[in-house]
Amino acid sequence: MDLNIYLLFNGNAEDAMNFYKDAVGGTIDLLTRFGESPVPSDEENKDKILHGIMTIQGSTVMFSDSNNKNRVTVGNNFSVSVNCHSDEDVTRYFDAMSKDGVVTLPLQDMFWGAKFGMCTDKFGINWMFNYDKPKA
Repeated sequence: MDLNIYLLFNGNAEDAMNFYKDAVGGTIDLLTRFGESPVPSDEENKDKILHGIMTIQGSTVMFSDSNNKNRVTVGNNFSVSVNCHSDEDVTRYFDAMSKDGVVTLPLQDMFWGAKFGMCTDKFGINWMFNYDKPKA
């Protein structure tokens, strides 16, 4: 399993990525906008970041803009992202971490070819679980 930090922003994720790139020598590895994905988005969000990945000094940091319905506040503006190496692991870790917590997105197959789910554990920490399925 790989652990990464996933940062959430109120529409300025791309600005933050560029700032971190310049400030600490990070590289932007992926930038996907809401308008480029099959996820429905309104016109004002189409250019915002659905998913961004940076490498900062050898570590992966991920980024996303929140939609206008779910504004980000300090305390809910990050998640620990767990990248699993098997279908069994993602299910086991997700089930264990969501016990006595809140499932915010049930574990399910996603359009990017992964099994993915989100929860808040019983201590209030947000978690994302991802398993990239092998390509056919």
